[in-house]
Amino acid sequence: MTLSMQSLKLRSVFTALAGAVLAACGGGSTVANSPVSMDGARAMSTSSSAATATYIPQSRGTASTTNSSTTAGTVTSIRFESTSSAEQTNVPVTFAHVFAPGHLAATASLVGRLDSGAIVPLQVNVKALHPDGSVRHAVISGVLPVLGAGEVRTMTLDRSVAATNPAGNVASLLGAGFTTSFNATVNGVRYTASADELMKAAAPKSWLNGSTVNEWQVSAPLKNSAGVAHPHLTARFSVRWYEAVKKARVDVVIENNWAYEAAPQNFTYDAEILVGGKPAYAKPAFEHYHHARWRKLFWWNGTAPEVMIKHNTGYLIASRALPNYNQTLSIPESVLVDLKTRFTANSEPMATGLAVPYMPTTGGRDDIGMLPQWAVVYLLSMDRRARDATLGTAELAGSYSAHYRDKNTDQPVSLIDYPYMTLVGTPGDATNPVTKKVETFPKCATTTACKSPYVDDISHQPAFAYLPYMLTGDHFFLEELQFWGTYNVFNSNPGYRDNIKGLLKPEQVRGQAWALRTLAEVAYITPDNDRLKEHFNRILDSNLDWYNNEYPNNPNANKLGIIVNGYALGYSNNRGMAPWMDDFFTAAVGHVHDLGFTKATSLLKWKANFPIQRMVGAGTCYIRGAMYSMIVRDSETSPFYTTIGQAFKASDDLELGSTFSSLQCGSAAMATALNLKVGEMTGYSGAYAGYPSNMQPALAYAADVGGADGAKAWQVFMSRSVKPDYRFGPQFDIVPR
Repeated sequence: MTLSMQSLKLRSVFTALAGAVLAACGGGSTVANSPVSMDGARAMSTSSSAATATYIPQSRGTASTTNSSTTAGTVTSIRFESTSSAEQTNVPVTFAHVFAPGHLAATASLVGRLDSGAIVPLQVNVKALHPDGSVRHAVISGVLPVLGAGEVRTMTLDRSVAATNPAGNVASLLGAGFTTSFNATVNGVRYTASADELMKAAAPKSWLNGSTVNEWQVSAPLKNSAGVAHPHLTARFSVRWYEAVKKARVDVVIENNWAYEAAPQNFTYDAEILVGGKPAYAKPAFEHYHHARWRKLFWWNGTAPEVMIKHNTGYLIASRALPNYNQTLSIPESVLVDLKTRFTANSEPMATGLAVPYMPTTGGRDDIGMLPQWAVVYLLSMDRRARDATLGTAELAGSYSAHYRDKNTDQPVSLIDYPYMTLVGTPGDATNPVTKKVETFPKCATTTACKSPYVDDISHQPAFAYLPYMLTGDHFFLEELQFWGTYNVFNSNPGYRDNIKGLLKPEQVRGQAWALRTLAEVAYITPDNDRLKEHFNRILDSNLDWYNNEYPNNPNANKLGIIVNGYALGYSNNRGMAPWMDDFFTAAVGHVHDLGFTKATSLLKWKANFPIQRMVGAGTCYIRGAMYSMIVRDSETSPFYTTIGQAFKASDDLELGSTFSSLQCGSAAMATALNLKVGEMTGYSGAYAGYPSNMQPALAYAADVGGADGAKAWQVFMSRSVKPDYRFGPQFDIVPR
């Protein structure tokens, strides 16, 4: 599963080269209106001199510059870094923020106070609340009066009395002359969709509303000159209108992902986007894969604000919405340069950015973990290059054929609506006994119509969109998170998952881990007024109930604290399991617990036993605590061992011979026998994605709930003599709170 550090570096080089080859296979042209990778920043491909010059970050989001505490009036702070070589005035900014329980009352609001003393009115659009009624997640907007060239300004977010915040009117946008359209020529037939015409025809949906900014959403199938709709291709527009500065950010998303439309297939077309009547993006012979989507961002009536929005890393982590990553790390410049280089080489629509195209690929990978390597680098550095790579790769997650939208609801398809939907099994498996309808998705038009160079997978699935949505509030990222959340529960046979319950138990243990992580995140952060919020929470509840009944509440459960369902016992003739997979699951449960889902607490306390005992249990040696596989019973029909010492003895005897267990733990003799340094753990201890690194998040969460034994286990783990340089890959450097 994990390679040495040298192999990991070679893999990174290969990935960069492969990305360059993919990018060379055909890129689109960008003219007129420059695309942007998020609100307030140009894409790295823009031709502006400020963007192409060497970027030197003015500040980093490491521990030295963050503060997780709040005061009576101040909740947290945000920094705005100019990436322009010229002064900017009336700079519109929009960002999202997560808040710890009790820190911001739903009846209150926020005002921005710059380090200059200037007050900036803020529009706060609350999206989700905590169970105590306080704000969990909100989208915040304002207009900075001035931002000097290369300047960094700090703004505190201060509590204030909620004021009347009248919504804007779409007539103002249309009256200013706004136009945006998308054209696709498919097999010689021109299809089109126009954002402004759709806004004139019917009231758009509102995503943001207030006196500072309004964001409206419209969508429609592409239509030809006769008004006939294309059965599969749809355009979606989100227009963010800043009334005071008369500028709009335009979000264009093209989808080929109806869940139940007959004959799904790939389409090749000539793509063209017009903004303000001028060409903004064009790509001939664009191949759009089935059940996939792509996105481009532009600014209308002016250029994009050149500003990097830097969140307070310490506050975000202290809110428990994110794992407790080690904030003392300082990300090297070489890592940031590498992220930019590799992402830029593979960043065109229908590419995959930094993600591995074939997800089932095994071995050490930067996209595996509670968050991918690049996302943790962004979180800890608040660097623009890491931000662009993180948001860009989340956008390109739309390239995988894992996106199924329900025409009836116009949302990602839901298991609650279609309990028997599936990608596998027979029609009998997918027949809904209530409706008598078969809920399998339609077959592809032909055997070759749905070929894609990308393969999605649950067991190796990155966390693409949670952090991007948390920090930007972009609706695209919310739906991307929801698409993957639904894919993970309908991917299995309905009978195995208990249909509507969406149980994850049939998956590999690592698949259960990553799917549970995503399910909890989408349940946590989906807006309260979104019908899918309740759906995801129901499915999460069903899963936590199943795990609790199967393990901590089951007197007959194994005493080791290991997961034994879902192909867990696939080693040594079904006698063994993979501790590293189990560690992924423990870490995921710890994250669910941190998010405030109380049913995860008892499961975490039960799971904590396994990583803790591998460090300090009787008959164990921490040197072997992160072994690749562990024998946990004498045969596939035997009962599980009742002590961790038995498991260590059986595993050591099988792999290293019966005399190994007689060696003193951590001794020179043991190091010689293992060909390691004294005190070095097995499993590539020096690699940031080695097995001890895989174990670290699980042990950190275990230490949080494990009392004295948990603290001792963490101390033993940290005493190992060889540790990775997590600055180059911080995704497993999670520490106890």
